[in-house]
Amino acid sequence: MDITSIIYPVISIGGLGLLFGTGLGYASKKFAVEVDERIPQVRDLLPGANCGGCGFAGCDAFAKAVVEGKVTPEGCPVNNSESIEKIASLMGLKVEQGEKKVAVVKCNGTCENSKNKYEYYGITDCRDAALIPGGGAKSCSYGCLGLGTCKKVCPFGAIEIENGIAVINEDKCTACGNCVDACPKAVIELVPIKNRVRVLCNSQDKGKDVKQSCSVGCIGCRMCVKACEYDAIDFNNNLAHIKYDKCTQCMACVKKCPTKAIQGQLLSKDDNISA
Repeated sequence: MDITSIIYPVISIGGLGLLFGTGLGYASKKFAVEVDERIPQVRDLLPGANCGGCGFAGCDAFAKAVVEGKVTPEGCPVNNSESIEKIASLMGLKVEQGEKKVAVVKCNGTCENSKNKYEYYGITDCRDAALIPGGGAKSCSYGCLGLGTCKKVCPFGAIEIENGIAVINEDKCTACGNCVDACPKAVIELVPIKNRVRVLCNSQDKGKDVKQSCSVGCIGCRMCVKACEYDAIDFNNNLAHIKYDKCTQCMACVKKCPTKAIQGQLLSKDDNISA
């Protein structure tokens, strides 16, 4: 057996490997993209949820945007105060954190409170059900369909479906906004967590039609407006709306509402509302 028939191919392959390796090494340095060392530092101070609540594709994209000055550190709704301050310090910025918010389901149309027009056997997704003529099985075409689309998109396990409607666990909610965007009925909104007076109705129907579909819906009687001494309630499309900047949480509207569509609970000393 001729040994050269083995040696020469080995040498050739080894030489080609060395040549390619040298070329790749040179190319990696020649065409290397400089990465600001602050980007991974900011990324490490983020929660890593990749929820998209900041408006970017994920935490990596948000960190890059912070370093590039396209967004401020408090743009992540999930992050805590301590981490936000650390990011601001790293970037040489001062931040003013807004008040903490929480998602609220503007519907109390449980199985007992709201009727169904028919039994729904389709895909278990609110967006699909809402496309059906009539907007879903609920008698109220504005109410929560209770099929759990919001629960599926919540990365923090803050939503459960109970008795036919979505229920928010405020201790887990980070106000990322995923559920707000996913709800086809626009029945979820973000409100200041410290304000406990909330209109739990989303119907724009007139009072007579509301009564026929839900026992706890807003009937547009405006008794809440008359009871409020602080001009903290107005009406739009037959529905009461709280002006949170004026609401003093006196609970006058809660006591006056004949259908209990307005609910309220004062904060206790133990409630944590820090951002």
